[in-house]
Amino acid sequence: MVSYIALGSNLDNPVQQVQQALLSIDQLSKTYLLAHSSLYQSAPMGPQDQPPYINAVAKIHTQLEPLELLDKLQAIENQQGRVRKQHWGARTIDLDIVLYDHTIMQTERLTLPHYGAKERDFVLLPLAEISPELVFPEGDSVSQALQSCVRYDLRKVSQ
Repeated sequence: MVSYIALGSNLDNPVQQVQQALLSIDQLSKTYLLAHSSLYQSAPMGPQDQPPYINAVAKIHTQLEPLELLDKLQAIENQQGRVRKQHWGARTIDLDIVLYDHTIMQTERLTLPHYGAKERDFVLLPLAEISPELVFPEGDSVSQALQSCVRYDLRKVSQ
């Protein structure tokens, strides 16, 4: 299954945190990193008294089931020092499954597609960079979603 993972960090050298997470995703069992976007800087979505975020999106092929993949991604977050103190607060790394093939599901732990993916330019622009023809399971294209999403002062980061 092809899946897309959104990555975000704004603590402890965010560029390095995102790069480390990409390496860790590529090392997951039954999973192959197919592509990843450039890195982008964005304003925080939640409380504004925190540093800007570094964001990216990874495209993977995985044989892991959605909840298995979620468990593995949360393990990477824990390895990189993620502490859940405040909703939308600062973090070393945040890894969200944006899409898992064309799966639509809603459980206590996981909603697919990700509930906010089509509303956030820091997810949509990197997604469009690596899969410009992508269509969400509900039928909206990435380019359609980009036209009406919330803007977070996004800019590409030179690496």
